[in-house]
Amino acid sequence: MIAEPMSSLRSHDVFANMHGALFDLDGVIVDTAKYHYLAWRRLANELGFDFSKEHNERLKGVSRRESLRIMLEIGNVTASEASQAVMADRKNEWYVEYVGSMGPSEILPGAREYLTVLRGEGVKIALGSASKNARLILDNLGLTNLFDVIVDGTSVSKAKPDPEVFLRGAMDIGVARTCCVVFEDAEAGIEAALRAGMRSVGIGDPSVLTNANLVVSGLGDLLDRK
Repeated sequence: MIAEPMSSLRSHDVFANMHGALFDLDGVIVDTAKYHYLAWRRLANELGFDFSKEHNERLKGVSRRESLRIMLEIGNVTASEASQAVMADRKNEWYVEYVGSMGPSEILPGAREYLTVLRGEGVKIALGSASKNARLILDNLGLTNLFDVIVDGTSVSKAKPDPEVFLRGAMDIGVARTCCVVFEDAEAGIEAALRAGMRSVGIGDPSVLTNANLVVSGLGDLLDRK
């Protein structure tokens, strides 16, 4: 069953019979995009080209290896698979160094409160992120205990828009896909939710996240939903 487009669902219908909630990490729970950008730009500079914030938009919601491929394409750099693996590892070492200093103050407004509300309502909660550092970040934020399941880049092989991460999350929390709602900030994530047959809440710009069933500026906007 494919989720209906935003225009055919009223906002309160998105949450009807919601027993499972699946959250992306970056841009939904916390903003680590700046740290990804700093690490990718550092790698690009080492390779002899600049990497702008506009370039970085192309990496949103995709895996580390696909991000590297895009970055090398932007810099017109050719590298062997072995060299690319080394580059990806180096970028990740820098990123882990940056996020290692993160703390609870970097949780996006309303995220902790909304997760707490859902747990109080008995909704099962899963993380569905391409990040291989998701658990480290949640630990640093003090949010790990609010998730029943963590599905990340270490446990799935296919990147969004493939629905694997959300289908795995629904299976692990034991909730039917038609009773799950995905919370995402990227077009690829919204597409993955559609392919999984789940409803979706977009976090960000409604002119970009046009296939989401509902779009809000942040999870804090959902605290007073009826």
